[in-house]
Amino acid sequence: MNQSQTLTLPHQTVHPLVERTCGDDQTHNRRILAAAVEILHQGELLLGSLEFTTYAEKLPIAFNASIGGHYRHCLDHFTSLLGGIDCSVVDYDHRQRDLRIETLPDFALVLTRRIRAVLECLEPSGLDSRVLARCEVSYAHGESPMTKSSVGRELVYIIAHAIHHYALISVMARLQGVDLPAAFGVAPSTVAHVEKAGAC
Repeated sequence: MNQSQTLTLPHQTVHPLVERTCGDDQTHNRRILAAAVEILHQGELLLGSLEFTTYAEKLPIAFNASIGGHYRHCLDHFTSLLGGIDCSVVDYDHRQRDLRIETLPDFALVLTRRIRAVLECLEPSGLDSRVLARCEVSYAHGESPMTKSSVGRELVYIIAHAIHHYALISVMARLQGVDLPAAFGVAPSTVAHVEKAGAC
């Protein structure tokens, strides 16, 4: 670009979310906690609806993964967060990866209920606590990056992470002839969008 040329940007408007007030932080925190409890409750219903063989079977068409493997992966993230609150470091790289969770649905159910009970007792203000989160996202060799975060932000991440894995679980269940509820594995924003579109 030479000096006689000028760069013209499109007219910028203030994003609607920026115009709104942030609202009460504790109200947001309560919604996040309620969402986490709901996701775990959905997990409990899932575990109660699957036969042992369906839960633990590895499917070649799904990269030889199992429903139990995906579900264990979800719970690992919850336990990583809850285990890291006291020391203010959440380490997703060193998850427990307990094989009992992915092969024994009854064992997974007990752990799910324990995690849900802990979250139900967590004060909304606790979500404001600052933590460092470790998670390997690079294919390059070296130490995993650490990012500054909060318990609430990490819980939001874990909920979204679980929903995506629930979507995979839903597909895998259907491949095995099991129909799960239509909304299982569907993002809340998608549900709201579909409902809004249907109301128009």
